[in-house]
Amino acid sequence: MDRTRRPRRLRRDGIRELVRETSLSARDLIAPVFVDATADERVDIPSMPGHERVPVDDAVERVEEVLATGVETVILFGIPSEKDEIGSRADAADGVVQAATRAISRETDATVITDVCLCEYTDHGHCGVLEASAPETTTLTVQNDPTLDRLADVAVSHAEAGADMVAPSSMMDGMVGAIRRGLDDAGHEDLPIMSYAVKYESAFYGPFRDAADGAPAFGDRRHYQMDPGNRREALREADLDVEQGADALMVKPAMPYLDIVRDVREETTLPVAAYQVSGEYAMLQAASEQGWLDLEAVALESLVAIERAGADVIVTYFAEMVAESLA
Repeated sequence: MDRTRRPRRLRRDGIRELVRETSLSARDLIAPVFVDATADERVDIPSMPGHERVPVDDAVERVEEVLATGVETVILFGIPSEKDEIGSRADAADGVVQAATRAISRETDATVITDVCLCEYTDHGHCGVLEASAPETTTLTVQNDPTLDRLADVAVSHAEAGADMVAPSSMMDGMVGAIRRGLDDAGHEDLPIMSYAVKYESAFYGPFRDAADGAPAFGDRRHYQMDPGNRREALREADLDVEQGADALMVKPAMPYLDIVRDVREETTLPVAAYQVSGEYAMLQAASEQGWLDLEAVALESLVAIERAGADVIVTYFAEMVAESLA
């Protein structure tokens, strides 16, 4: 045997940690927080064990719980007090995310990212403004350009509430450019945009739609979210968002799309985020509850894999648990 080549020499305790190529830290993680304007107390999310919707009055306390684990950044999702056809509450000055953002920014040191979309706020559950596809039909489709104006208004309202970053997730063509113009015109030139640049029409979103009450009332989102079979298209989407002024790019979901995370990482010099979505979280939780997997071990391993693929930051429902184990 060739004794000059022995990789095991570098696997001894002490040396192993020294030469580790990918090192995960709590600062790499973003914790989702669901704020519910219809709730008077915290409400468990059955399909996402360990997570809950919190009333606006509990938002600061919830974020302080996140900060105590070492995670420094949260992304806020809102459940509004009422819904309508155009998602009017999404950009209301007294809206659920706006109120929570003001309180969190005032009372904590958390970095606050806000999700910019309409699906939680529309009574039809789609991510934009609906119009009949043709005068002679009752089929409804999401209209791209009218939706851009709504997204820009939402982003500006979040900026005025004190958000540190906005994250548009609707997958409308031109959304980054529209939001950038809206923010700049409103005097928020320095506010960064982390675009959901590559968002697939995925079966892994199910638990989130329960959590945020954002499931479509009819149809699906395949006409504006990406086909899971497409790889090259992801780079086109990322390039377009870079051209429009995105400051960071997100791939969603994460684990089933690690090849896409790597592709985007190699294509851009911008920070790359990946969203380990609710279905990814729920399936590992379910396997753990059956005694088939060690939850903490597989959660950590899955996040290391996402970062190894090229993600600089990871949105994950495991953020708090993993951060405590990294401390």
